[in-house]
Amino acid sequence: MKNNCYQFCLDSYQEEYNRCFEALKAEHKGRVSSKLSDEFDREAQKSAIRLAITNALRTFPSEPVAELWSAIYRAHLFRKSGISDLETINKVISADQSWKKSSGHAFEEMVKELASLALYGTGVEIILQRDLNTLIKANELANEPRDIAWLEKQIQGNIFDLYGILTIEGKKYCFGCVQAKTSIRDRVTRDREPSIHAMQSFFWSIVFVLDGDFLRLPKFVSMINGGSEEFPENGWHGMYVLSVKEQNDRIYPITMDFDLFKSHALQAADQWIKRRQWFDLAWKAL
Repeated sequence: MKNNCYQFCLDSYQEEYNRCFEALKAEHKGRVSSKLSDEFDREAQKSAIRLAITNALRTFPSEPVAELWSAIYRAHLFRKSGISDLETINKVISADQSWKKSSGHAFEEMVKELASLALYGTGVEIILQRDLNTLIKANELANEPRDIAWLEKQIQGNIFDLYGILTIEGKKYCFGCVQAKTSIRDRVTRDREPSIHAMQSFFWSIVFVLDGDFLRLPKFVSMINGGSEEFPENGWHGMYVLSVKEQNDRIYPITMDFDLFKSHALQAADQWIKRRQWFDLAWKAL
């Protein structure tokens, strides 16, 4: 299975990388500078990683997510490092750095795309941080000035990756703050604090995690759900994890259809618009 999985991920990655890179070149009629070529490379990497993990999760539903992600990482290293022994070390270092950048952005965009498909037609959507910034700059966000000032600080500090948007009678409101992490273990303490601040500011605060291996340790479960002496309160309204099978309080298993997330997002939007004064840390989707 592992060899088949790796070959599948390698083929998916390479085919999408080549397709995206050539499409970007075609838009410029083949006249591509070195700077543009680098930009195309970054965009093609993100697209290749996003498509490969999406296809792999659907094709190998019983395979551990960490194994799939590792296979795509190896495919990425293969493309970046090549076969020249003299340059392999430097190229692999460069590949590792580009992976860390591209894989994080690819996961954010995958979450946005799958959430958008699930929420289509509901009036609720998930957008990237840069899209929220565009709404604010264009004066197209209907939140109160206090909200907007707070959101601008989050954007400036690059705190959240995505945001929940609710549209009512043509007006757009930001009601949720979303983190999207391929693995959160090394950053869970850092990411928990801004989430608590978001909940204290009466926003829905959630996190998507690709690899939930760290959840085997009780400390991390308590950081999410609360209930321990060290962490008496929950750190998020909910954590949605692609690699767990059973719910544990506020830790929710999520499949590629995002159905459970859709239900929670609609509940959160309704709570925010109708009963925001009670949208605190204790709120929990049914």
